[in-house]
Amino acid sequence: MAARRKYRRVLLKLSGEAFGRSDGHGLQLDPHLQADPLRAIARQVAAIHRSKVQIAVVIGGGNIVRGKSLRAAGITPVAADTMGMIATVINGVALQDVLEGLGVDTRLQTAFPMQAIAEPYIRRRCIRHLEKGRVVILAGGTGSPHFTTDTAAALRAREIGAEALFKATNVDGVYSADPKKHPDARRLFHLTYDRVIQEKLQIMDATAVTLCREGNVPIIVFNMSVANNIRLAVAGRKVGTYIGEK
Repeated sequence: MAARRKYRRVLLKLSGEAFGRSDGHGLQLDPHLQADPLRAIARQVAAIHRSKVQIAVVIGGGNIVRGKSLRAAGITPVAADTMGMIATVINGVALQDVLEGLGVDTRLQTAFPMQAIAEPYIRRRCIRHLEKGRVVILAGGTGSPHFTTDTAAALRAREIGAEALFKATNVDGVYSADPKKHPDARRLFHLTYDRVIQEKLQIMDATAVTLCREGNVPIIVFNMSVANNIRLAVAGRKVGTYIGEK
């Protein structure tokens, strides 16, 4: 039976670290093909796809290369960001392969030409794939340095007409302070875009939040490791933290 749904088309933002080993690096793959985070995430995406929700995925690359760390090591910002964008393609290929192993029709699109392994990102083509029932994986960030994959997610969400941006994390929402450092930190269930920007809450960069505010795209921040969270978010249930005006 198809899941109840509030949203018809969504964009899911995944960090590269979500695919990483316990130290956040590389790809954690289980030899028994069951317990690793990549397949756990793919199963959730597949379940939403089968409920007839159109879903595009923007993926990070921090488990392979982090531009910030490279810059700190003396790599120029443009080179570091370029390496980071290429890392997102590696994760995109991995996610595509696992999804197709689950019987999900997919397309991998990149923000810069890589014709041997992916289509170039073309807005109308992406939308057409979604309308035909394919999961579209969007890799390569914005295709330009100096922009985060969060900004890429906000940009693509607006371009494809997504009704919500799902920001999947390893915590169950946004807190008033870092809960690891402050045991008394409170989870915030609803935030406006302006509050996120003004209080510099570490959810997404200000450019990404501003793009969503200008396009009135709600951001839902939740813990992806909880098996039913994405299904609940699609149904409009209270999951994690909702960022928006309503």
